[in-house]
Amino acid sequence: MAEKFTAEEREAMKERARELKAAKGVQNKAADEALVLEKIAAMAPGDRALAQRIHELVKLHAPQLDAKTWYGMQAYFKDGKVVCFFQDGGKFKTRYCTFGFQDAAKLDDGMMWPTSFALLEIDDEVAIRIGNLLQLAAAD
Repeated sequence: MAEKFTAEEREAMKERARELKAAKGVQNKAADEALVLEKIAAMAPGDRALAQRIHELVKLHAPQLDAKTWYGMQAYFKDGKVVCFFQDGGKFKTRYCTFGFQDAAKLDDGMMWPTSFALLEIDDEVAIRIGNLLQLAAAD
């Protein structure tokens, strides 16, 4: 029996198609960031708090990254490539949020390294770890 995409996965694909279509027009960093903030505002309260904190940490530790949506999720780009993203747990009905990195991130560490992290809360220790990862990921 063939696997089928969930309704949430189909919606994410539709959102990505809209994002690609919009990217063909004039790029507007302020409008892109406003859409990210709109997506954050629409999240459930617990996920929203984590998403807002991630956004603050990216602005603090990797301000050279541009905020845009990616498959309808908040993501941060450098030179047109996704460096990192935040997936709220409510989007795909998972029990935790995910903060992840794509291959444009400069996190290489030997033959194997983590590229995504489950997030339940962001305390001071976690914020420091995320800040360090962001600085590495966005390095030139």
